[in-house]
Formats: sequence, structure tokens, C-alpha cells
Amino acid sequence: MSRLLVPTIDSAPEASKRTLDAVSKQLGVVPNLFRLIGNSPTALAAFASFQGGLSKTFDVKTRERIALAVAQVNGCGYCLSAHTYLGLNVAKISPEEIAMNRNGRSSDAKANAAVQFAAAVAKERGHLENADIAAVREAGFTDAQIVEIVALVAENTFTNYLNEVAKTEIDFPVVHTSGR
Repeated sequence: MSRLLVPTIDSAPEASKRTLDAVSKQLGVVPNLFRLIGNSPTALAAFASFQGGLSKTFDVKTRERIALAVAQVNGCGYCLSAHTYLGLNVAKISPEEIAMNRNGRSSDAKANAAVQFAAAVAKERGHLENADIAAVREAGFTDAQIVEIVALVAENTFTNYLNEVAKTEIDFPVVHTSGR
């Protein structure tokens, strides 16, 4: 049971309902995470805007790979479950690749650099070495893309932390953070 209220769409604040309806139209369902954020119309609007903008950065596979790595680093069972489901069913990532992503790696060379970098940003809370920046640049990422990777880490860290604070009930097939 969640430690914070997870409203229904009908009981959510009026100012959150339009965004929650848009999520419902896009996904066919409104996951508990969005309804939880919907307690604050301001936070929901900011999150939806941030997430929408970042959806234009990398392909869905790269974004899901980063989300999996960050969820594992931050120990968020809700996000790990959600992104495993999305990785398998939306991004069409193999179970083997998902296991690698959880360990901060990828079988795709360029994605590997992005996932390693994202995992390092999350683990080290941004306190990286020059070599970390050099490695992601050597893989072909521009400074703009490095900023976008850090933004994806921030987006996912927000949801990781919120779900852990709330102990949000997982509404996806459950994946445990301890197993890699």
C-alpha cells in the first residue's frame, strides 16, 4: 500500500485531470506513478513537459536502457518493473539486453557508452572523472547529447525517488531490484 495518496482520475485535483486524461489516451491506462504525481498539478505539469521534451532526444531503446540502469542504481522496484515492461513490449529490447542494461551495459556499442555514462552519473551523483566524459564523446556523443543523457538521468531519478518515498504499488509485472 502506498504511503502517499494515489488518486483515481476522478478524485485527482481538477488541474491534473487534463494531463492524466492525455496519459490515458496515449497509454490506454494511467499508471500509478502519474496519478501519484497528479496530487500536485504543478509537479505533474512540469514532469509531463520534461518527459515530453526528452522523448525527442534518443530513440526509445536508448531511453529505456538508461531508465533501466538508473532504476537499478537507485533501487526503485516500481521503475525497474515499469521500464522492464516498456523495454520488452514497447522498445522491443531482449531480456538479455535488459539484464545488461540493469548492470549499466548494452550489447550495442554506442548504447553501451550512453548506458555506462548514465549509470555513472546516477551512482556518482554527477561527480565524474574527465575519462567518463572522454569515453562518451569517443563513442560519438555530442555535448548536447551528453546534456540530454544527464537530463534523462534526472527525469528517472525523480520518479525513482518519488516512488521509493511513496512506496507506490507496482502496477506492472514485478521485477525486484536485487536480481541483476
